[in-house]
Amino acid sequence: MTDLPVRVASWSARRPWRAIAGWLFFVVLCLGVGIAVGGKPATTEDFRIGEAGRAEAMAAEGGLQQRPMERVLIAAGPGGARLDQATAGTAARDVTTRMRALAEVESVSAPVWSADGTAVRLDVTMKGPELDGKKHVGPLREQTAQVQAAYPGLRVEETGSPSISLGVGELRGRDLARTEVIALPVTLITLLVVFGSVALAVVPLVLALSSIIAAVGLSMVASHAFPDAGVGTNVILLIGMAVGVDYTLFYLKREREERARAGGRLSSRAIVELAAATSGRAVVLSGLAVVVSSATLYLADDVIFSSIATGAITVTLVAVVSSLTVLPALLAKLGERAERRSARKATRGESSARAAGYGRITGAALRITSRRPAAVLGAAVLFMLALSAPLLGLNLTDMGRETHPREIPAMRAYDRLNQAFPELKSMHQVVVRAGAERAGEVAGALGDLARRAKADPRLSGTAESRTSPDGRIRLLELAVPHHVSTDAAKSSLETLRREYIPATVGRLAGAETAVTGDVARYADYPAHQKQKLPLIVAALLLVTFAMTVVAFRSVVLGLVGVVLNVLSAAASLGLLVLVFQNSWAEGLLGFTSTGSIGSRVPLFLLVILFGLSMDYQVFVISRIREAALRGVPTRQAVLDGIGGSARVVTSAAFVMVTVFASFVSLHIIEMKQMGFALAVAVLLDAVVIRITILPALMLLLGDRSWWPSRGTRAITPAPVAAGRPSATVG
Repeated sequence: MTDLPVRVASWSARRPWRAIAGWLFFVVLCLGVGIAVGGKPATTEDFRIGEAGRAEAMAAEGGLQQRPMERVLIAAGPGGARLDQATAGTAARDVTTRMRALAEVESVSAPVWSADGTAVRLDVTMKGPELDGKKHVGPLREQTAQVQAAYPGLRVEETGSPSISLGVGELRGRDLARTEVIALPVTLITLLVVFGSVALAVVPLVLALSSIIAAVGLSMVASHAFPDAGVGTNVILLIGMAVGVDYTLFYLKREREERARAGGRLSSRAIVELAAATSGRAVVLSGLAVVVSSATLYLADDVIFSSIATGAITVTLVAVVSSLTVLPALLAKLGERAERRSARKATRGESSARAAGYGRITGAALRITSRRPAAVLGAAVLFMLALSAPLLGLNLTDMGRETHPREIPAMRAYDRLNQAFPELKSMHQVVVRAGAERAGEVAGALGDLARRAKADPRLSGTAESRTSPDGRIRLLELAVPHHVSTDAAKSSLETLRREYIPATVGRLAGAETAVTGDVARYADYPAHQKQKLPLIVAALLLVTFAMTVVAFRSVVLGLVGVVLNVLSAAASLGLLVLVFQNSWAEGLLGFTSTGSIGSRVPLFLLVILFGLSMDYQVFVISRIREAALRGVPTRQAVLDGIGGSARVVTSAAFVMVTVFASFVSLHIIEMKQMGFALAVAVLLDAVVIRITILPALMLLLGDRSWWPSRGTRAITPAPVAAGRPSATVG
């Protein structure tokens, strides 16, 4: 593995313009192929989970699946005047005529008046699958706007899943554009501080952005095997900026160190090869760790996590390729300028700082750790455990529609619709499949079920039944006048499944029954995640252990890596619970607490954190092992390796934290939680884990850190000839 980065770097350094042109061609080719092939979005079938998903499949078999539906609400204007029912009726007829004339519309219901007569609504059912509604809702909204213009004294507005989904997508797009405006300048400034060179600071950004472009194209191709749930591009942006800059930063920093150490005695090609033999190997190992960790998300058996895994894997692999191929070429072209700048830095005292060991803050921390490693380890672990404590109260839920920001006009209309028609807040759908000859028997049992539901105060008392053309599938829809996240809605689902159905349709021998609907979807998804979580966590622990053992030939370090990753993840999740399940930080971070954490967030955090933390693990321990291979005692190797890598690790972490923290400004609460959790996790991992707990542990373990490997015996460096590295690590 060590030779491959060196060979590739050597070729690129000898032929820089070919390597640069080849990379540009690769990026354009990936994007062009992706556009030509096109992406494959996930379908409704791909989202089916648990019993709710089984019920939806049965309903679709009988042609009773949910259709995209918009609801037009007509009420008194914002001035507060009483609704003129005659005018409202005329406006409703206008809406009906206009909607029925649209090619996108399948049917329009008769006007439905609210119980108090203050509003009237029309249900507009669209053609096509449920998820396609947002693609075709534009013409419906245009007609609603025209009716509103024709009746200025009324409030005529439209809402529904298609409008809300479209609004969420538009808001997310604006938010992501704003995060890029924040993240890019901060990243550039950080790199300028690290390198003191505009050219070297721009290189990581250019490579990260070009890797993102190539990955977007490749992800379109990959979506034909793993359909995109609409989050792939977001993940590519999030992970691409982080790993793209990190990998380039590791490589660049090592190249500058080798150049300063050479003092003009080696060619740019030789220096690039030296960097490739060390940091190039670390980049490959780190990239593989992110890829393998991300791949465990496929075990979730969920199209959303499959999309996340595909995006993360694609952009990480592309970022690794860019760091190993075009980066050495760019370094070769910038070699002379970098050498002059390194010389000026050395005259200003950088070499003396390196001789002294490390920076002031890191040096002070390591001095304390080296004197009392056991005390420091105990204090740091207790600190992390204290941060982890709120995790015991973790409440996972699927973020329902009502959690979407009210900046979306369709959500404000949604609130007014639910106020006028509370029975529309959510629903249960009971689906029964039996032989057509038993249609009467099934209808009788469902009728009994509807009567029981009518007497339940948690249900509105309204029920609607539909039957498939062949009489085999029957669907009973029960209105629930509570939002899906409320205890009343959840308890009504539990009662329906455990009491009402077993006492009615559940008694029909040979009939298959399942419950879906808004509440069931909301409940079944977190349950599915909780079921898959142990399997994925076990796979992550195994991957972390195996990757560390393979990288450093040490079982002890493999176990240390597992423990540190678990500690880091637990602490960040604990902080997430502390902040988002309570209301004290609402004003500070701009959110309304749901008293819960999005069901996707912990799994996403665990997988991405375990992969990204391997960046620091591989980079830091590689530096320690290099020193040990040179014959430095393990104790001093730990201090030198961590002290020498502290600045680049801190800089890389700052870039990652900036990128992730920019997602906290997003309006979508689940994405806000993901950004917060990742930012906190990376910060804790880089500062507490890598600069405090890891050195304390390795100082206490001493030479036992490398067990059972004997690969840390000193080697006598061979002279560098023809630009080849004197020793390799591995």
